[in-house]
Formats: sequence, structure tokens, C-alpha cells
Amino acid sequence: MKLCVVGTGYVGLVTAAGFADAGHDVIGADSDVSKVSALSSGKVPIFEPELEELVRRGRESDRLRFTTDVGEGARGSDAVFICVGTPAGSDGRPDLSAVREVARAAACAAPAECVIVVKSTVPVGTCDRLAEELSCEVGRTVEVASNPEFLKEGAAVEDFLRPDRVVIGVRSRRAAELLRELYEPFVRTGAPIIETDPPSAEMAKYASNGMLACRISFMNEIARLCDSLGADVESVRRVVGSDRRIGGSFLFPGPGFGGSCFPKDIRALASMGASAGVPVPLMEAVGETNSIQRRYLADLLRRHLGPSLAGKAVAVWGLAFKPRTDDCRDSPALDLVRELVASGARVSAFDPAAMATAARSLGDDASQVRFGRDRYDAARGADALVLVTEWPEFRRPDPRALARAMRGRLVIDGRNVLDARSLAREGFTVRGIGRPVVTPEGGA
Repeated sequence: MKLCVVGTGYVGLVTAAGFADAGHDVIGADSDVSKVSALSSGKVPIFEPELEELVRRGRESDRLRFTTDVGEGARGSDAVFICVGTPAGSDGRPDLSAVREVARAAACAAPAECVIVVKSTVPVGTCDRLAEELSCEVGRTVEVASNPEFLKEGAAVEDFLRPDRVVIGVRSRRAAELLRELYEPFVRTGAPIIETDPPSAEMAKYASNGMLACRISFMNEIARLCDSLGADVESVRRVVGSDRRIGGSFLFPGPGFGGSCFPKDIRALASMGASAGVPVPLMEAVGETNSIQRRYLADLLRRHLGPSLAGKAVAVWGLAFKPRTDDCRDSPALDLVRELVASGARVSAFDPAAMATAARSLGDDASQVRFGRDRYDAARGADALVLVTEWPEFRRPDPRALARAMRGRLVIDGRNVLDARSLAREGFTVRGIGRPVVTPEGGA
């Protein structure tokens, strides 16, 4: 088939390269001239495992090319996939201006039988309203389907090529058959293609992210209670997760969720509830709990270093919102860095992939941060070290090398992944999230 994928971010570029790898002719369209120029010359502007190789194969086979002209991409296409951003407004409602603009350009340029497929996360009812608006504008029936994405940054290529499930929200057999044909090669191991109507598909995306955010906030709340009451959240988590009705995924406490999806989607659910006159207090509570948790690492530093952090040297390991990506959008690590800078602390930081992205995201605050060459250089002279993002290389540092680098002996393990006992043997005090403090004397 001939496909056009509009938007070349994490979702769009993976989608375009994945379909090209499956043998389709794909045009990736984006309004960002520099991004299209980079992609056309073989440079992938985002860090995502396996994506560069996937794009390279598509370009070398001549099945994947890029343009800034949506109309050029849509002309002759069997389907146009919309993968543009829907940032939250001040009221939490997603901004759909880019989705509407792209859909209009595609509908005007594409053949009558082309299906417009919305992968962007949009409020319930968006696809049906778009179909009605576009059909009126172009004077023919325009099919708009929902195909929400469930890609995890850091594993997006794997998730696209081997999905847990594919969701298609359609109003016609033609659209259903087209999307089934496109996705059949990726679900040969038995993952379901779940066919439903567009509003249900749109809601499924929000509901999935809402459930995952609930689990994270729940365990973070339990971890704070463990800190106050003397329980060990690791033991609690294992007991809870061993219940077959619950399972163990997304029950790991940490500094709060971030990224481009969970915070935005929680706000969108609350906004949809308000618009529909349906209270959604659970989603509002999840957001509030996450806000509290995102301040918790700084609170722990103050408990150990004193109420004022002015003049204290604090090293931060990890700046991306999660490992295996350079995405710093709404990263808890950057919240911590900003608070440390505002408190007068001397901040150093290191991340294996996100240093440049973090510097751009921090803006003026970046000038107050020393970015280390590696993890030990970032820790040099620090009174305290805070691990925020659980990159594999942070999990087992050499305690002696870390002791030589640091001035102080305090480690805040924001992900509960460090070997606290081995660090304590070198004189460190290690404080996890919801776990007993491990001291050099072996006390808690």
C-alpha cells in the first residue's frame, strides 16, 4: 500500500519506518524543515533503540522518504496516519489545531477512497466530528478512523513490530479491512486486533494510560507511608504484585511519572469529565499524588542535609523521564534540578543520552548546572547524589570510585535499584523511596 504518516516524532517516525519495513511505500511528512532535512540525509533526530536501523533500511529500500508537504504525501495514498502532537492547554484540554490542520490538508489532497487514521491521542468523539466536518468541506464522505498508539518510549520499535494488541476504531468495513491488512503481519503470534467504534478506541487510550498512572501513584503513596511508618515498600510491592488479580507491573515507587503522555492524559480525562458533567475524582487524585511525589526527592535531601540547600553540592544521575530515551518532557529529574537551582544548591548532572535535550528544556537554569562527562565526573565534589532515572549503568556503580569522587556520603536512590549494602560498606548512607535507610553501621 501507499501510506502517508504525518508527524515524525516518536510515534510517527516509528510508525512510518515500521510500515516501510513491512513492505509498504511510506512518505513521512512533517512541517519541521530541519527535521525532514535530517531524516532525508539519514540522521534520526531522536534517540530510540533500533529506530536508526529501521529508518536506514527503509531509505535504502526506497520505501521510506520524507517531505514537508502533507498534500504531496497524501496524494495517491491508501491511508494517511496523523501522528502530530496534542499538547494540553491551560484547562487540560488537548489542543487539536494540528490534528485538524493535517486532516483538512490530507482530505483535500487524498483520493476519495483514502482512510484518514488518527493515531494522535484525542478526546472522545474527535474522529467522528472530524469525519463530519471534512465530509462537509470536501463534498464527499471522508472516512476517519481511530488507531491509538500504545508505544513505550525506549521500546517503541519493539512495541510496534510486536504489539500487545492493535486497536482500530472504525465506521465502515472498508476502513476495518484496510487496517487489518496493514497490521496482520505484526500480530502473527496471536496478539489481538480489537475492532470497535472510534469513540471507544479513543477512550481506550486514555483509560489505559489512566490505569497505569493510577498504579504508579498508588504505590508512590504507599511508599511515603512506608517511610513514615517503618515498613519496607519492596516487601509490600512483592506481596501486592504476587496477587494474580493485580500483577507486578507498574508497581515500582519512584520520583513520580512524567513524559509526554501520562501527565497530559490524566489532565485530559479530568477535563473531559468536567465537560461531560461526570466527576472523575480518582484521576484528579492521581494527578495530585504525582505532584506530591515529584517534590519528594528534594524533601528527602532536606531531611538529611538540612532545611536549606544553599551552597550544597548535589549530583543528579539521570535527566530523561525514563531510561533508553533522550526525552525530557515533564521529566521529574528536571523538576528536581530546577528546585535545587532555585534553592541555591550547586548542581551537577549526567545522563547517557539526554544531556543536550535537558539543557534545552532547562533554558536559563542550564547555565547553573555542570553537566558531567560521565557518572563519576558528575558526582565529583558532591555532598549528595540523587539517582532519578534508572539507566542500567547507574545500577551498580563502583562504591570506591564513587567515594573518591564525592565529598559527602549521602545517596538518595529515587528508583530503589542500587545495592545499598555495598555502598554502605564504603561509608555511604543510602536512602531509597519507602525503604529503610541503610547506614555505614548497618543500621536503619
